Order: sequence, then C-alpha cells, then structure tokens
Amino acid sequence: MTYLTKVVPAAEWLRTYERKTFSGDLTAGIITAILLIPQAMAYSALAGLPPEIGLYASIAPPIMYALFGSSRTLAVGPVAVASLMVAHALSTISAQGTGEYLAAALVLSVMIGVLFLIIGALKLGFLTEFLSHPVMSGFTSAAALLIAFSQLTPFAGFESKLLFSDFLSPDFISEIGARINNTALIIGALSVTLLYLATKYLAALIGKIHSLAPLAPGLSKTGPLMVLVLMTVIVMTYGLDQSAGVKVIGVIPEGIPSLTLPDFNLTILQDLAPSALLITLISYVESVAIAKVLASKRRQKLDVNQEAWGLGFANIGSGITGGSPVCGGFSRSVVNFSAGANTQLAAIITACLIGLTLAFFTPLFYYVPKTVLASIILVAILELVNIQGFLKNLTYDKADGIAEGVTFVAVLFGGIELGLTIGILISLGLHFWRSSRPHIAVVGQVGDTEHFRNIKRHKVKTYPHLLALRIDESLFFANASYLENFILNQVAANKDVTDVLIICSAINSIDGSALHTLEMLFEELAEQNIDLHFTEVKGPVMDRLQETSFFKEHQNGKVYLSTFDAFKELGAKGNPLFNDPEWSI
Repeated sequence: MTYLTKVVPAAEWLRTYERKTFSGDLTAGIITAILLIPQAMAYSALAGLPPEIGLYASIAPPIMYALFGSSRTLAVGPVAVASLMVAHALSTISAQGTGEYLAAALVLSVMIGVLFLIIGALKLGFLTEFLSHPVMSGFTSAAALLIAFSQLTPFAGFESKLLFSDFLSPDFISEIGARINNTALIIGALSVTLLYLATKYLAALIGKIHSLAPLAPGLSKTGPLMVLVLMTVIVMTYGLDQSAGVKVIGVIPEGIPSLTLPDFNLTILQDLAPSALLITLISYVESVAIAKVLASKRRQKLDVNQEAWGLGFANIGSGITGGSPVCGGFSRSVVNFSAGANTQLAAIITACLIGLTLAFFTPLFYYVPKTVLASIILVAILELVNIQGFLKNLTYDKADGIAEGVTFVAVLFGGIELGLTIGILISLGLHFWRSSRPHIAVVGQVGDTEHFRNIKRHKVKTYPHLLALRIDESLFFANASYLENFILNQVAANKDVTDVLIICSAINSIDGSALHTLEMLFEELAEQNIDLHFTEVKGPVMDRLQETSFFKEHQNGKVYLSTFDAFKELGAKGNPLFNDPEWSI
C-alpha cells in the first residue's frame, strides 16, 4: 500500500476517507465550480481560444491532479499568466481562430505535461528554487499589464484589435473614440465596478446571515458568476447584441469533450519547445508556491516532485480532451480551501459540475458579453501588480530590486520569453556574483570566553602572529581565487603573521577547484614560513578532505576541533593585542 500511495497519493486519502469530511468537499466543489465557469471562459479568451476550451481544461485536469498530486486543496485549471504565455506561444504558429491555432494549443498542453513528467521522474523539484521571488514578481507585474492591455479590445468593444502603435498616433483620441462601442464599454465599466464591490464587501454582507457566515469567504468569490448572469440577462432581454453591436460568446458546442490525440509534427514541436519549457517552469513555481502555503495552514505534507507528476498528468489529460495548458490557480485554490475542501474529492466534484454544465447548459452562455469576461480578467489581475513589493526589495537589497525592475522592463518591452529569460539569467548571475565574493571576517577572542567575533564589530583579543579568518560560504570554483587573494593580501599587510587559521564552521562543501586553490595557498604560505591551519571542519567535509593527498601530507599545519583550542595553542607563541573598534553591535 505504501508504494501505491507514493505513486497515487489519492489512494491514501481515499483509504481513510470519512463521511464527516464529505460536506466540506461538496460545498467547496460547488463554490469552486461557480467561480471556475466564468474564469475558465475568460482565461480561454485571453489565450485566444474559444470559451469552451477553458471549460474542457476544467474537467479532466482536476481529476488527474486529484489522483496524482500531493496537495489536498490545490485547484488546477486555466490561469491568467499561463494563458497569456499560451497566446504568445501560439501566435508564432498561426492566427487566432484558425484550426491550426487550436491544434497547436492541444500539442502545447501535452508537451507541457511531458516536461512535468520528466521533472517528476528525474526529481528536479529543486528547479523551482532557481527562479527568485523578485524575478517572479517583476515578471507577473509586467504580465499583468500585458494582460490588461490585451483585454482593452473586448472590454471597450473595439471592432479590431488595439495595438500599442495606436497610442503613438497623433489622432489617438479621435480614432479610439470612433472605434469604441459605448454600450459595451458601459457594460464593462459596470461589471468592473460590481466585481470590485463584490471583492471588498460581499463577504461582509454574507457574513451577516447567520446560517451562511461560515461559508462567507467562499461564497464571496461567486461574485464573477453573479455579475456574468446579470449582464447576460440584460444583453439577452434588450437584444443588445443586435441593436447595439455588443459582442457575445455565441454558440458553445454541447457535450463533454471526447478523447483525441493531438496532431504532433516535428516543426510544431520545435517551434513550441522554448515556450513549453518556460510555461512549465512558471506554472511549476506558481503551483508549488500556492500548494505550500495551503499545506502549511493544515500541517500537511507536500512533495514537490509528486506535484510535477500531478501537473504532468493534468496537462496531458487536458491536451487529449481538447483543453489548454493548466496549473494551480491562486484565487481558485484559496476559494477551494476557504470553502472547506478537505481532499481532492472537492476538485472531482467541481470537474463533474463543469461536465454537467457542458452537457446540458451551454445554450445559456450564448448571450454572455465578451466585455464581462474581459472585466473578470481585469479585476482578477489587479493584485498581480506589486509596486509596494518592488520598493521593499529595492530598499532591502538593491540587487534584488534591480533584478525585479530589469525583468519587469524586459517582459514589458521585449516580450514574455525574452524578458523571462533575461530575468532568470540576471537572478543566476547575481547569485554567482554574490557567491564569488564570500564574506570573510578576521576574528578575535571575546575576553577569555570561547566566543570569537569580527574585529571590525567587537572589542576582541588577537595575536599579531595569528591571522584567524571565518569564511561564511562554501568554497567552490567561483570564489576560491577570491579567498586566496584575500589571505595573501592580509599576510602581505601584516609582516608578523606566522600562522593562518581558517575557521570552517560555515563551510558546507569544498569542490575540486577550491581544494586545488588551498593546495597552492599552502605552498605559497610555506615559502614565507607561514603555517596554514583549519578548525571546526564539518564531518562530511572532513570525510572528503581526509582522503586527499593535501591533508595527508599537511604536516606543518593542524586541524583543530574548535577555534578556542586553536587560539589556546597557537596564541601561546606571542602576546595578545586588544582592538577597540569605532563601533560595535
């Protein structure tokens, strides 16, 4: 049973499922479905796909994730940022509305699914750590603005797509004014207002109803469906699609999707490969981040590698049932969690309700105004633009602030793929730059205690012949030369030094390049009659060093158990000095 629960985590909660948890799952499943229906259609439109594609992507994927994912409450489906990336990727294949465009979307879903399975099989969950928070924040903020810009066309009822070049036209105001559909704009503005008010006040209003108070956080998220129904009724009642030219969704094919194998060919695979990789990375980071937050609230375990399996099967399931790429959605997952979801049975209930909607109720969506779907997206992405977070990062760490700012500008003006690639490279570059300049402190003894502190920060006891250094970083190829130069410069500036002590308490590993540098440093110091010593070497590091010829032949120096022992023995060679720094903490 252990192996089965490891491969199919659903087996664990199904085996121990209790009747008392069903009410929470049922309530959460219904509420999440109410939220998901308008969101799925809106995000499908954002990806340049027919609205039913988003609904298709809300049936098989949640069920597949429920079986193979490790999170009990993560809600999987179409999301805003991924949908924008999908639209960008598919635009290189064909024009929106064509059969080739839709076929490529299904191929992309399966490709992303396969990439997730590779991540899970090779246990590459650590890849989520290579995309820093500032880079993700800069990317999502820029993506939110791009999403907002892309929704101006359906929101204002433009006949043709609004382009950035339109803003540069000298006749911008008059041209745009002539293209706006005033009725659609009024419906969109009213929808945004109602959605915003629902976000702020609906939970409080529901909370005043005693019987519904426990469900207020979840029910408050049904605002998008309420607004969609209201505006649809208005358009249908007054025939605004005919009399005022308000664009509506139109006919949505009835019935649940059938299994179809996407049409793979080498050209499409090559064209979509870079986008598939980036979408997978972003979807993985976003999904794992959400799942971790929700799991921690209930002290549940989360396996990031198993998450890759769950998301992989979810995307493959979406691709073979006519759906677009999916991942964990923040708003849906929070609603699912707040509404009382205990297990992934809630997601299965949501998927079944979406299936019933497609089977019997699609004619009701005919008069849904496209401006309402745009309004749902616009309100949903407001929280993605994080100006306060950028200012906080810039104040705390200028390097992180710069990385976030550069990523934001690169995505905004260079495109999603180029901008995100630049952000990742900057993030990795900053990491290597910091690692190549490790903090090295010259330390001394605090009085007669066994504590040793930086001579620049504390009043400590030192010896003129003993140079004690604490290296606050593991040693590897990028920073070994920096350590060598630092020590040689210190020795050159202090002619009385006869012993150098390296305190290794913060060193977790020493690679081959760093070992070679230590060997050369040992020889260079020996030529000046200076002995090199080590102290507080960690067990795993010592195990490897003891097997090297360097340590076996290192006769002049010594490895001490503690810095106190080293000072006690080496300090006996000379008289102590007492420094008095200008400031201390």
